[in-house]
Amino acid sequence: MPVSGLISELLDGIGLRAASFIVTVYGDVVVPRGGVLWTGTLIEVCAGVGINESLVRTAVSRLVAAQRLRGERVGRRSYYHLDASAHQEFEQAAVLLFGPEAETRGWQILHAPDLTEDAARLQRMGHMGGQVFIRPDRGQAAPEGALAFHAGDPEAIAHIARFWDLSALQERYIDMIARFAPLDAALHNGSLSDEAAMVARLLLVHVYRNVMLRDPRLPQKALPPDWKGQEARALFRRLYRRLSPSAERHIAARFEGVDGYLPAQTAASEARIFGLS
Repeated sequence: MPVSGLISELLDGIGLRAASFIVTVYGDVVVPRGGVLWTGTLIEVCAGVGINESLVRTAVSRLVAAQRLRGERVGRRSYYHLDASAHQEFEQAAVLLFGPEAETRGWQILHAPDLTEDAARLQRMGHMGGQVFIRPDRGQAAPEGALAFHAGDPEAIAHIARFWDLSALQERYIDMIARFAPLDAALHNGSLSDEAAMVARLLLVHVYRNVMLRDPRLPQKALPPDWKGQEARALFRRLYRRLSPSAERHIAARFEGVDGYLPAQTAASEARIFGLS
């Protein structure tokens, strides 16, 4: 498949939103390389996935208003960097994407009168009924106002998966695997340009992050026997490592910050690759 065709296939049906994709660009490329990017580079990158300049500028304005990005002018150019208020969120996402899987100590059962089901879902909790929620215990602090109880054995509660709707997550994992599996062949054949590798890596991160951050990451024995989360994680790790040499060459050649082109690698970016090994 030609490179343009492969990228088109990766994009098919994703429904990219400008603001969300810009967050991916900053999280994957910009933050581990000093955190600052010229607007012209951002416009160029977004054009490669079909997001036009007008949508980019509107999305950037909204991200600034939401205190996720902050702008500065140097001469006639505008640059944007991650707002301090968003750093913790980005760091937590990076740990989940690139770090080792945190050990499950057991189960954290929460009596949380002020916690809505939507908020609990965003925190990857299962709803046991009423004001009671459950999640794997990885040492997280309980939400403010909640009472936390602990069950020590991570496999102690039978049929625990019923407290989560895993079907939608399973479908998204299946879609991700089918969408990105052709990249293996393209990488084997050496048919990806540096720019295409960079775009493919951004899309890989974008799609995987959006499903993985909703995954409660239950212990293996609590999961359905055909669960695709582990296969998707292995695919992400393998493709990210294989795409990175070409993607990083393109970053060094085309991504501009305040002090010139961004480096191909930094200690922070190398730590991410090491974490996937």
